[in-house]
Amino acid sequence: MAAPVECSRWFPALALGVSLLKCLFINAYHSTDFEVHRNWLAITHSLPVSRWYYENTSEWTLDYPPLFAWFEYGLSQAAVHFDRDMLVVGNLNHASPATVLFQRLSVIFADLVFIYAVKECCGTVREEKGAKELLRRPCFVLAVLLLWNFGLLIVDHIHFQYNGFLFGFLLLSVARHLQSRHLEGALLFSIVLNLKHINLYVAPAYGIYLLRCFCFTQDNTDGSLRWRSFSPFRLLSLGAIVLSVTAASFGPFIAMGQLPQVLSRLFPFKRGLCHAYWAPNIWALYNVLDKALSMLGVRLGVLDVDSLPKASMTGGLVQEFQHAVLPSVSPSMALLCTLLSMLPALWRVWLRPCGGRGFLRCLVLCALGSFMFSWHVHEKAILMAVLPLSVLAVESREDAGIFLVLATTGHYSLFPLLFTPAEFPIKVLLMLLFTLYSFTALRKLFSSEGSLLHPLEALYLLGLVAVEILCEVVFPLSPWQRTLPFIPLLVTSVYCALGVSYSFVRLYISHLTQEVTEKPKRL
Repeated sequence: MAAPVECSRWFPALALGVSLLKCLFINAYHSTDFEVHRNWLAITHSLPVSRWYYENTSEWTLDYPPLFAWFEYGLSQAAVHFDRDMLVVGNLNHASPATVLFQRLSVIFADLVFIYAVKECCGTVREEKGAKELLRRPCFVLAVLLLWNFGLLIVDHIHFQYNGFLFGFLLLSVARHLQSRHLEGALLFSIVLNLKHINLYVAPAYGIYLLRCFCFTQDNTDGSLRWRSFSPFRLLSLGAIVLSVTAASFGPFIAMGQLPQVLSRLFPFKRGLCHAYWAPNIWALYNVLDKALSMLGVRLGVLDVDSLPKASMTGGLVQEFQHAVLPSVSPSMALLCTLLSMLPALWRVWLRPCGGRGFLRCLVLCALGSFMFSWHVHEKAILMAVLPLSVLAVESREDAGIFLVLATTGHYSLFPLLFTPAEFPIKVLLMLLFTLYSFTALRKLFSSEGSLLHPLEALYLLGLVAVEILCEVVFPLSPWQRTLPFIPLLVTSVYCALGVSYSFVRLYISHLTQEVTEKPKRL
């Protein structure tokens, strides 16, 4: 049973400290996502609702669900007091000091949702009574792992996005399910799903868990499902929550007959299998295998270089990737692979839910499965697995080891997002500090249970240092820099893909072999 967590003394200090750190990044480099969100501010402020999903003056068209568009509209009401010019649709790439200040502060302010969610997650942690040293308290370790997460810091407060705000709703939903407040959890997940549709990745975990553990109210003595305990009222309650939030978000656009247009913006399958920088997933390994086979085929005289797709031999990392030897992957094939990767985890939850933590482990697996196999995955999506896994990592030695491999690998895979010289020491220092803290704190939590990593796992993680030296020191001095400029991205993606794939398999094994410790339900 989780003991009440007293964090009134140290939690505000952690939250305030990280907020002040974020303020130091206000004038740092920002990516094109800064202009994306400035353009969305302008669209939602200056144009009628009926034109939001048709406006295309900028290439960065509105492609988030309507609820996030209303969030941008709310921000624009404050933005007008900073710089009215940022709200003009035609002012492309407008980045005045006032605009930069407002947009940076808006992310920091929106992170209040994330801070509250972290506090609630800390309250669900199982903790030994009598632990006084902070590094031996799982709630404190978790608070630092989440609030000071390296990935969120660089993606939101340097690169520029609102992931902390969005993950706040997701983690708060997880906390509510761990507290058995399932209707609140369903409401919060419906909100975050209508804020950003990438959360469809984990929707199957929510659907199966709530159907199994909320709509069915009792188990048999052996833990199996008691079919007669199904509650239609509970199912209707869940349906009403989901439909009401979705209707509030999409309703105006359905009424205007614009639903097909909105959906075409949300699901642009023409973008290609991989992002411009390959996310470290199974398709990165698939792509590099295809390249290797095509080069081998040319050397052996089996393939004619003139007949190969141009990108497969000379184009480097591009969005549209035509495989030369292996079968090209279609959106439907990627979707099928994604669903198949989730099925064993979902089936395990249906048979033996193992309480809220079984659901959380299933959620992480769905997030990782989607990251591994989905169409046009962004490297930043790895945070959808890393952040929830943090909750499990402070309670289980097995999960802690998996977390160290996944977080270290996933965070390093974000390095190419910050490619300017000024930000290089910042990302290296933040990565080192977070990684050292993660290893030190988790090792101390489980000091009596043996090593968290196998020797080969530790060796693999040390290899990231060699990869960084190769990409940042050796390669720039080599003659390949001009002829093969994409090599550093390729090496980073492929090497990190090995670690992410390993973490996915190891977590799956842990999930499927997990012993049932929860008592059968008797509601």
